[in-house]
Amino acid sequence: MNSFEKILTQYEPMISSCIRKLNIYKNHDLYKQAGRIALWKAWVKFDEAKGEFAPYAYRCIYGTILDELKKEKHVEETINPLEDEKLSFLLEHVLERSIQNEDLSLALEQLTTNERALILWIFVEGISLQQAATRAGITIPGIKKRRERMLRKLREMMQSKK
Repeated sequence: MNSFEKILTQYEPMISSCIRKLNIYKNHDLYKQAGRIALWKAWVKFDEAKGEFAPYAYRCIYGTILDELKKEKHVEETINPLEDEKLSFLLEHVLERSIQNEDLSLALEQLTTNERALILWIFVEGISLQQAATRAGITIPGIKKRRERMLRKLREMMQSKK
């Protein structure tokens, strides 16, 4: 086979195609690099007696990018619950403190019904974002956005009271 630089130039569109096919919309450089590494590994391991290089390279690139997506999802699922635990702890601490000054209860009353339900589900009941998304009938990223907006709103209300 040719040098790897020529192979990389030739198969770079295949890497981009795999990224598009998997609907990856962020961290493109990470997935392109994973695809390049997969292409290099395929180039090193390829045996001409077993068939064509292109389908083999495609399967290697696609599989590696898919594995990278799974890793990212796992990291996201393990790190975000830790953030939720921190927020839960802080919210409980603020709740204990607010019993004396009632600022938080006044701020909570100003939230919409959906925002109060989200607080109840995530911080009181302790359900996962997946379960909250199912209850609300929206996606996990939608729940995350709502949680961020609602917490920002609470912080702003609490700071304006001081």
